Parts: sequence; C-alpha cells; structure tokens
Amino acid sequence: MLSDSVGLALLVVLDTLTPAERIAFVLHDMFAVPFDEIGPMIDRSPVAARQLASRARRRVKEGARPPETDRARRRRVVEAFLAASREGDFDALLAVLDPEVVFRADAATVPGGTPVMLRGARNVAKGASAAAQRARESVPGLVDGSPALVRVQEGRVSLVLTFTVADDLITGIEAIAEPERLHTLDVAVLDG
Repeated sequence: MLSDSVGLALLVVLDTLTPAERIAFVLHDMFAVPFDEIGPMIDRSPVAARQLASRARRRVKEGARPPETDRARRRRVVEAFLAASREGDFDALLAVLDPEVVFRADAATVPGGTPVMLRGARNVAKGASAAAQRARESVPGLVDGSPALVRVQEGRVSLVLTFTVADDLITGIEAIAEPERLHTLDVAVLDG
C-alpha cells in the first residue's frame, strides 16, 4: 500500500511539470538517457534539457505546486519588491528581504558579461536600488507557475527575476537573461 501511495504521489507531481520537463526528467533520471539524446527530442539543446530535468527534479522533491493562497501571498511579496525597487526605496527593500538573501545573475544580465552573486539584505537592496530603471521596465509575471518579474523588449522576454519566498521574506532571487535559459522557462506576463 505504501508503494502504491508513493507512486500515486509521484504521478500527481509529474502532472504539474511542463511536457518538456517531464520528458527530460523521466528519460534522464529514470532511464539514464543522456542529455545529448534528450535535447533533440524536445527541440532544445543538451544544456537546456539538463536545466529542464534539474527544475523537474526540484519540483518532484518539493512536491506539488503550492496552493493558490500561498502563490497569492508570494505574489504580494514580489510586487512589494518591485514597487520598492522602482522607487529606489532602500528601507522598503530591506523590509521584504531576508537578512541572508542571495541574489544571482547570469552573465547575460550584466553589462560586463560576468555572473554576479550578492549576499545579504543590504547588498541586495543596494543592487536593486541601482537597478531602478530596469525595475520600471519590468512587470509582474509567472515563471514556471511561480510569481516573478518579467521584462519584455521588442515583443520578446529579455529578462526574468525568479524569487524564493519563505515566511513572507525573499530568501533568493535569480536574474536570468541568457536566451538559451529563457527558452526553457514557461513565462507568463500578468496584467498588473
């Protein structure tokens, strides 16, 4: 009976994955198919297939998507971060950031082309204040079903910020602008 219930739980979680995530995860993790073979099956590069499988693996470990009430609460936290960033309001930024927050940005996100990592609420708040113009060009969205910020330029998604929220504080932010990574994400722009 325990085996059946675990199997049923896995099926429920797999059902929350996008088709590409499900294929990459199942083929690689359950059948040991290399990403070099999986990528062409889903019209993605091997690197993108690896990222899809990694994201699916995380979701399987975390279980099914959080309830809508939790998503709404996380969305309010992300929107508070956006409002504070747009205004360059340092104190409001500190109010939504966990003291140990970690910010990561890929190489395509920053002008120098070098990935960035900031640790701590004060450092992340300074960075967000400095990026007020980018914040003004960003809108609320969903990335893989989770509240996020999205920047669209010339009709294409050019940047997303994903957030990890715990106890109504942001504990992690990832800025993604590399086109290959953006292609692996399920991005939806919200109406405000």
